[in-house]
Amino acid sequence: MSKIIAFAAHPDDIEFACAGTLAKYKAAGWDVGIAISTNGEVGSPTLSKAEIAAVRKAEASASASLIGAEFFWLGYPDEFLFNNRETRLHYINVIRQFRPDIIICPDKDSDYHPDHTTTGQIIWDTHVMVTVPNIETKALACEKIPEIFYMDTVAGVNFMPEFYIDISDYWDTKEAMIACHKSQDSWMVDQYGVSTVEFGKTASRYRGFQAGCKYAEAFRKPKFFPGNTTRSQLMP
Repeated sequence: MSKIIAFAAHPDDIEFACAGTLAKYKAAGWDVGIAISTNGEVGSPTLSKAEIAAVRKAEASASASLIGAEFFWLGYPDEFLFNNRETRLHYINVIRQFRPDIIICPDKDSDYHPDHTTTGQIIWDTHVMVTVPNIETKALACEKIPEIFYMDTVAGVNFMPEFYIDISDYWDTKEAMIACHKSQDSWMVDQYGVSTVEFGKTASRYRGFQAGCKYAEAFRKPKFFPGNTTRSQLMP
């Protein structure tokens, strides 16, 4: 069975950027994974780091369960994710556990948040390593190099899409996944004047307007060698 996994820096990043696409792939019969780099521990003006991290893990897990996605919580400190030997081996092991055909991750070149760019950079740096047996992890080396697609940035800033996924039939699922992150709703209203669902809807509607449908998500594909998997683009 074909497999797709999305790696994101924070709880709720995937919901805003590619939840509709993951729901669409799941409906098409693919196995789906969701992997979160950091624990979201700075995502509250009132709760302690430990308290909000526990809340956000539960919210992210609930969201993943709505589409039956396998859930990976890497648990690094929010705002302090670094690309080093330890993190690389951790990511390699997660990728080997899931064994994806496609990985969606943040754009290391166009995003503007350090946790986002670091997540994307680690995926870029390790996507060939996952096939190398002499780089040892608990999970065995993958048989092939996964395809990589970069997800949209927040508000589309600096991002130039190459592919659009029509998620019009999956907006309700995406909305429900965003709504799982209840702890972030008042934070979004205080910081940006919109609810989490409104924020996600605006971005999806904007990309849909560009793509000629009601709701869409945007991606681009980095070029690399060797690209030896058979799939050249995301589903229309």
